[in-house]
Amino acid sequence: MTSSGIERMPDAAETSAAVLMAAGFPKMPARALMALVVSEDGWLTAAELSEILGASAAAVSGAVRYLQTVGFVHRVSQPGSRRDRYALPDNAWYVASLRQNPVYQRLADLADSTASSLQEGSAARARVKEMGAFYRFLMTRLPELLDEWEHTRLKA
Repeated sequence: MTSSGIERMPDAAETSAAVLMAAGFPKMPARALMALVVSEDGWLTAAELSEILGASAAAVSGAVRYLQTVGFVHRVSQPGSRRDRYALPDNAWYVASLRQNPVYQRLADLADSTASSLQEGSAARARVKEMGAFYRFLMTRLPELLDEWEHTRLKA
C-alpha cells in the first residue's frame, strides 16, 4: 500500500477517469488526475502513481507533465529526497479553469482570422464566426462564474 492509503484506483475513480476520457481528456492524465483526487493527501510520487495505475514510469511522466501544463497539478520537492511529489492545488478546478482563459482568447482570435479568409455569407464562415463568439462569451462569463464558485465553496 502506498503512503497515500490506496493500492489501486477505486472503481468509481476509474469510472470518473473514463468520463473524462470520453470528454476528450487523454487516458493516462485522466487516470493520474483521479488517483491524485482520491489519494488521502492529494499528492503522490511518480513511483506511487506508477504502482497505483499499473503504468510505466514513462507513461506517468507524460501524464503529470500534461497535468502540470493544464494546471491540475504542480511538482513539489521533498526535502532530503531526490523524489518529487505531484500535488493538486488547494482549489484545482478553479485554478485550472483560470488557466484556460488565454486559450479561449487565442481560439477567438484564430476564429476571427480564419473567418476573414472564408467567403462572405458561406456556412463555413458562419460556423467559424460562431466559434469565435462562443469563446468570447466564455471569456466574459467565466470570471463571474469562478467568483460565484469561490463564494459557494467558502460557504460550504
